[in-house]
Amino acid sequence: MKKLFLGFAIALSSLTFAQENAKTSSPSSPVRFGVKAGLNISSINEDGFKAKAGIYGGVFANIPVASSFSVQPEVLYNGMGAKAESNSDVKLNLDYISVPVMFQYNVLPELYLEAGPQFSFAINRKIKGNGGSLDVNDSIKGFDLGIGLGAGYYIVDGFGVTARFVAGVTDIAEDNPGDAVRNSVFQVGVAYKF
Repeated sequence: MKKLFLGFAIALSSLTFAQENAKTSSPSSPVRFGVKAGLNISSINEDGFKAKAGIYGGVFANIPVASSFSVQPEVLYNGMGAKAESNSDVKLNLDYISVPVMFQYNVLPELYLEAGPQFSFAINRKIKGNGGSLDVNDSIKGFDLGIGLGAGYYIVDGFGVTARFVAGVTDIAEDNPGDAVRNSVFQVGVAYKF
C-alpha cells in the first residue's frame, strides 16, 4: 500500500511541476498535456509462458526543459501478463497503474526518442482459465520497476504514433529462490497532445 501511495505521489508531483513550469515557460515551448492508448504485447521470462495481448491507456504531461529535450511523466493503466504455452486458455493477468517518467530527445520537431524508468503498482494479479480465476496476490509482488526505451512521431499537430519497450528490472515473484521472474512489454499506440 505504501508503494501505491508513493507512485501516486510521484505522479502528482510531476503533474504539479508541469503546471508550475507551464506558468514560467516561454510561449514557444509550453507544457502540453495529452492522452494515449494502445496495444500491449507482454510476457514474463519464465519457462512455460508466452506473450499475450493487452491494452494500455492514460494521461501525460510533456514538459520542455531545453530546445530539443523534454520530460514526460505519465499515469497509465497497463494490462500485462502472459499465456501458458501448453494451454492458451490459461492466462496470467497482471494489471498495473504505471508511472513512466520518460526523458525525450527531439531528433526532428515531429520525431522523438525516449528512455526512462517506469514504476508500476499492481491492481490485479490473477490466473484465469476455463475453470475460473485464482488470485495470485501472495505469489506476485505488488510493485514492478522497469526501464523503457521508445520513439514517437507526431503526424499532424497534436496527433502521433508511439512505440515503447519496457524491460522489467525487479523480480516480481514473492519469495523466489530461483532465477528472477521479470515482466517485459512492447507497446504500440496513439497519442494526442492538447
